[in-house]
Amino acid sequence: MSDMESLFRREGLRDAAAGDVHFDHVRQAEALLFAATAPLTAADIAERLPEGADVEAVLRALVAHYAPRGVNLVQTGDAWSFRTAGDLGGLLQRDAVEVRKLSRAALETLAIIAYHQPVTRAEIEAIRGVSVARGTLEVLLEAGWVRLRGRRRTPGRPVTFGTTPEFLHHFGLESVGDLPGLDELKAAGLLEGRLPSGMAIPAPSDDPALTEDEDAIEADAGSGALDLLSPLDRDGGSGKDDDD
Repeated sequence: MSDMESLFRREGLRDAAAGDVHFDHVRQAEALLFAATAPLTAADIAERLPEGADVEAVLRALVAHYAPRGVNLVQTGDAWSFRTAGDLGGLLQRDAVEVRKLSRAALETLAIIAYHQPVTRAEIEAIRGVSVARGTLEVLLEAGWVRLRGRRRTPGRPVTFGTTPEFLHHFGLESVGDLPGLDELKAAGLLEGRLPSGMAIPAPSDDPALTEDEDAIEADAGSGALDLLSPLDRDGGSGKDDDD
């Protein structure tokens, strides 16, 4: 009996004869997750498994099986994927593909969007204290970490920005609620010196539902995401240039 099958039995997942979860369903889900080029949701897996498969139980068994191993099955957002165990990341550093680092402007803009979403460009500028270059937003949109949510019900109808499932996957977050709070940022040395009285880090939410002051971007259905940035360049900025 394989070690996975032993775990399968310990987890209380019955075999085919018992009529609940088939051990082959675990193997099939494992194969799907290994072969996938992007994280899979439980619904994605259910579509490929035989009808009646208990996908939640299957994922639970796989998480337990891989927990002590060199790769782990992890959930980011509502999707699942295999990732190198966190304590082994250093072993692969030499083989990592070097990617272009985001500029300080892009990192600050991404952080503001993550914590304050839904947020407009003017609101981002007000928080940063400098104007946000179109190129900064283009980089984040093209990376797939930021999306256009809707249009604010204010003069000019500015578009609102939010994060994406790809943002969660890239940074290894199950939800934006896992982003560090004020105390954690202080402990990490990311906030130094005397902070303004009453300063607080908002509790982030990436709820896909539009808020009361947002409308859908239905009228712009024929436009690409980057095209919708053009009108924003005519908004008044803070007068200081983006340090992109």
